[in-house]
Amino acid sequence: MMASGAGDGSRGRASDGWAKDVTAATDLMSIRGLEVRGESAIRIGDAELGLARTQDGDRVVILAPDRCPALEGLEGEASIFQGRRLLIGPTNPRNLSALRKLFPWLAPRILGLHSSFGFGDRLGSATPGHVRALRAASVPLAPIFAQQSIREMERTGRDATEVLNDAAWGVFAAGWREGYGADADHLKTIADVDACLAAGYTFFTFDPGAYVDGSADSQPAHSVRAALEDLPWKELDDDSRRMFDRYLRTVLDFHDRSLRFDEDGIARAAVKYGRAVAHVAVLYRHLKARGADAEVEVSVDETETPTTPAQHAYIACELRRLGVEWVSLAPRFVGRFEKGVDYLGDPSAFEADAASHAAIARRFGPYKLSLHSGSDKISVYGALARQAGDLLHVKTAGTSYLEALRTVATLDPGLFRAMYALARDRYEEDRASYHVSASLERAPSADSLRDAELVSLLEGFDTRQVLHVTFGSVLARHGERLRTVLRAHSEAYEANLERHFIRHLAPFEMLRPKTAP
Repeated sequence: MMASGAGDGSRGRASDGWAKDVTAATDLMSIRGLEVRGESAIRIGDAELGLARTQDGDRVVILAPDRCPALEGLEGEASIFQGRRLLIGPTNPRNLSALRKLFPWLAPRILGLHSSFGFGDRLGSATPGHVRALRAASVPLAPIFAQQSIREMERTGRDATEVLNDAAWGVFAAGWREGYGADADHLKTIADVDACLAAGYTFFTFDPGAYVDGSADSQPAHSVRAALEDLPWKELDDDSRRMFDRYLRTVLDFHDRSLRFDEDGIARAAVKYGRAVAHVAVLYRHLKARGADAEVEVSVDETETPTTPAQHAYIACELRRLGVEWVSLAPRFVGRFEKGVDYLGDPSAFEADAASHAAIARRFGPYKLSLHSGSDKISVYGALARQAGDLLHVKTAGTSYLEALRTVATLDPGLFRAMYALARDRYEEDRASYHVSASLERAPSADSLRDAELVSLLEGFDTRQVLHVTFGSVLARHGERLRTVLRAHSEAYEANLERHFIRHLAPFEMLRPKTAP
């Protein structure tokens, strides 16, 4: 279903000229003792602003005449430099609020149907590296820099506002003025929606996975029919007779295929996804009742069994019938999408599956086809782009955290050894809520490796997954020391992220508009 904003040009460039009144700063960059991030330095009127690297993290720096409007609302330590006021302040919510009044691009925006890429950031410091990769790859993907699930927020000890603010500071640091989205990821409850709405998110991913009955695919027919009668028909504003009447007389024609429903198939689709559809409708109506200017993604990817084309069509038909509007939908594709590693399965089977799902997304929307658990699934990105075209979204998360660990493995081997040892101790418990198949028997102890070899643990299938899913335990014990290392070596971390994400983004080069010969 086409979401709000989809028909207003939002599929074009994710920018609207916000940067037209600003130019590069020069005086700020010349102040001795200040390591000002060059991309952040900006002049607006008589004021120059930017972010400076310090041992304690980035600091806001403003050089402006006294009583300059650019100083309003900003706090920090003031001094005089060459006849102007020099203010050095913290990267706190108050200063961010003041800067957003000057630079609207620091706030997230609606992206509509523009093809997009989600950069999850468990530490809150990865956005500058993500921006570097976007610039280097130069692909037509609108970025979502603030993206974190409630589950990840709980495990990292951050809240929705901190996640969004950290991304905004990263946008400022990198000088990114092309617009970005903010994804309140995998929301399951009304309380989750309210928390992220209050923080200012623009993209709400509804996850009704707890309401999906994966056993419907394998139950005997009589059990399916019995389960069908127990669906929440009142919430669905429907009954089984009317449902069968609708679908059994419907044939969906696509340009190269058709889809016909049979009684058993539609019954299984309803039993599998009916409660999930009803729950999404509840979350959506609540969001809209709050007057939110936001777009919605529906995610049914975190289930054991794939979403068949007929089941995808059922979800889309029922959501549309219930008045739900969405901008993207994440089915459960064939194959395995485990954390931290490439796609497990036959890439040609994935492409055939993606072709069917993309055809349904065009037929019932158009809306974007969304690939979740997208970190490191490089072998199937090209297939997704070929089939979905410019109607796609990819979501990554933990792979940026692994690049932080790569940085630490090189620069502070002792800390990395301690984190890896804890990850091995915690793996069996922490893996419970993730799709992984790593075995500790195949994850060697770091004791057998020299310091220079530790980084090789970031390349192994089993060790990557062990490190990937234990982030909550590791950050609880070693998080502050990890962040200290990354602050001291932010350039190395950003370079690692740039290199890593160029590999993720390069397969989407085919989405660039073709130029005439």
